[in-house]
Amino acid sequence: MTLAASWNRWWVVVGALLIQLSLGAVYIWSVFQTPLQRAFPTWTEPQVTLPAQIVLAAFAVAVILGGRLQDKLGPRKVATAGGLLVGSGLILARFTGQFQSEVALGWLVATFSVMGGLGIGAGYVCPIATCVKWFPDKRGLVTGLAVAGFGAGAFFFAPLARGLISGTPYELLGVRLFPLPALGVFDTFLVLGVVFLVTVVLGAQLLRNPPPGYTPPGRIVSGIVGGAVAREHLSPSEMLRTPAFWLLWLSYLAGCTAGLQVIMKVSPIWQSFALSATRPFSEADFQRVASAGAMAVSMLAIFNSLGRIFWGRVSDSLGRKTTLFLAFTICGLAMLSLEHLRTYSLYLLGICTVGLCFGGFLALYPAVTSDYFGTQHLGANYGWMFTAYGVGGLLGPFLAAALMEPMGSVTYYVTDAQGESVERVLALGNYRRAFWFAGISCLLAGLICLTLRRPALRRI
Repeated sequence: MTLAASWNRWWVVVGALLIQLSLGAVYIWSVFQTPLQRAFPTWTEPQVTLPAQIVLAAFAVAVILGGRLQDKLGPRKVATAGGLLVGSGLILARFTGQFQSEVALGWLVATFSVMGGLGIGAGYVCPIATCVKWFPDKRGLVTGLAVAGFGAGAFFFAPLARGLISGTPYELLGVRLFPLPALGVFDTFLVLGVVFLVTVVLGAQLLRNPPPGYTPPGRIVSGIVGGAVAREHLSPSEMLRTPAFWLLWLSYLAGCTAGLQVIMKVSPIWQSFALSATRPFSEADFQRVASAGAMAVSMLAIFNSLGRIFWGRVSDSLGRKTTLFLAFTICGLAMLSLEHLRTYSLYLLGICTVGLCFGGFLALYPAVTSDYFGTQHLGANYGWMFTAYGVGGLLGPFLAAALMEPMGSVTYYVTDAQGESVERVLALGNYRRAFWFAGISCLLAGLICLTLRRPALRRI
């Protein structure tokens, strides 16, 4: 019995979702930002943003390496290695609090960002490349499903991280489900590291490539039902010499810059919106704002995940170019409006719109890469395309911090380990200029997508 006959291809999707759900917890960084600033008061806004930037850059680099390796070794081995790396990185990040401020930042970057990012990248690319090979008949939809878990991870893990840090109950959509112990920010890294290591390694065991020439039963290709046909492909070096690749790369960069700018700053942006008054805030006041920030992370994660499925499915009907134009236009308009959406409901509307479109970019570009450059080298080819995500991961949070206009600070109170009320100071900022840069870039990217032409491919 052949592999195609004995293996239900939807099990690959199950493994992909399990892996991506855990890897997507990289998007919860904004929940850690304020607790880390409390632990290290000398850290500036750019310093506390640095681990978020580096983890995304390492993630993108590892997608190139992981893509090449999984093309040669198969997805199961590479995804398993990714799970071991990301879990170990977070477990080692637990020791950050044992160092002085400057050394602690370097340790956190080396463990959470570099080790974790390399593990995320190695694990991330394998489900995408594998699912596309099993589902040539549903390319847009299945890439959306394959990466949906990556967007949804923050929905489940942001409230878990916040609850473990502060000892507040685990909440989903405002509903308190069960109590959590107060572990603090560093032991929370440990718990998440163990969880991610186990789940990613388990999901990796469900990944396997289809046999050569696989075509789903009943699919008609060039008049052949269920048979193998000649395929068209470009190698990475050939792809990099085409104008289409660079136009796609620039547009992907714009979308990732906007999406990651919001995702990595969604909680502190809301804190700046909500705490713009100068009066002191009680601990209860601050906890309500922080809880709303964590809720915003979760809501954004839902739409990030839904966008991957929604836009992937739309692209199978409308075509990739039209779908990308629509997604970029909507995202650009949302970014340009975000500064004015200062009530909580409008803020959620704005960030969820950005999240919906950003999720679509993550689903559409693997499918576009496959459409334009073939599937034989998809792991490596998409790795190169995904470097736009890495640059966007550096640029988006950097712009949010560098273009932020300081707006002073507010005082609030927290209860320390001895039960005494302690005054804290939170710096506030205006992110308007960063929003405008990202919004205009997305509108231009939408126009770029309309000019795309598929390159001439060679048959093998």
